[in-house]
Amino acid sequence: MSEFLITDHSVTNKLEPSQRLTNLDFSQIKNRADLEAALQRKGRDYGKAMFNVEYERQLEQLQVELVKWQRWVAETKQRVAVIFEGRDAAGKGGSIKRFVEHMNPRSLRVVALNKPTDLELGQWYFRRYIKELPNAGEIVFFDRSWYNRAVVEPVMGFCTEDHYQQFMRQVPEFEHMLFEDGVHVIKLWFSITKEEQSRRFDDRRTNPLKHWKLSPVDEKGQEMWERYTYYKEQMFARTHTTFCPWTIIKTNTKKVARLESIRHVLSKFEYQGKENANTTVLPDPNVVMRFHRSIYKLI
Repeated sequence: MSEFLITDHSVTNKLEPSQRLTNLDFSQIKNRADLEAALQRKGRDYGKAMFNVEYERQLEQLQVELVKWQRWVAETKQRVAVIFEGRDAAGKGGSIKRFVEHMNPRSLRVVALNKPTDLELGQWYFRRYIKELPNAGEIVFFDRSWYNRAVVEPVMGFCTEDHYQQFMRQVPEFEHMLFEDGVHVIKLWFSITKEEQSRRFDDRRTNPLKHWKLSPVDEKGQEMWERYTYYKEQMFARTHTTFCPWTIIKTNTKKVARLESIRHVLSKFEYQGKENANTTVLPDPNVVMRFHRSIYKLI
């Protein structure tokens, strides 16, 4: 407990020196009541502190399960592609980081493609993504995917209407071929409110360690919020299928979204040792939900 609270620099760097718990403070903490009293003396939020402690505990246990899952994928020669989509600053990259943190890098890849080259622009759209699909025994995490053409490209004018419509016709067939060939494709949409996105953009502007995360395209996301919403809803309605469904993750609370997205992925597989997990591997239905066409105005 003390190690996490001391080394959580994202929290301590924002605190005044008088608010920080010292090693002496921790040496005097023997139970929950002592911790609560110490935090109150420092003007700290006890509930938030305990939330962070519980988050770290659950994350560690889920990462143990991810290692077990990855071993099973490798041994049984499964092919798994996990797609992370959503608006800018929704927490896709942070969640992927927690997925892969303790997994074996030899049998996983994180794919975040740059904009297509001139050569790729003249190729079939899916070709550059086909090259990145998982091999037998491998897991691939797509930090954005072929679904760039469903939302980002038409919103920003990076593709023609014909190219967009062709993609929307072809993508269910493309994913059905992957399904028939035994590739597990898990599609996650990270859902964030306009207000929370704006707050995270402001944080990126003021934090020198996060400047690189903010691009002109990101800035336009707020200006074109409704246009993004239109194309996102079109994507759900036309590409959500029984064999390759969309799952929505509410991400206004980043840490909850990270835990629940891991749980959702683990829940899709019956890997060896799953029954011995020290935490639940079933997602919270208040945070994780399968898209249904009767649902509308998803964020």
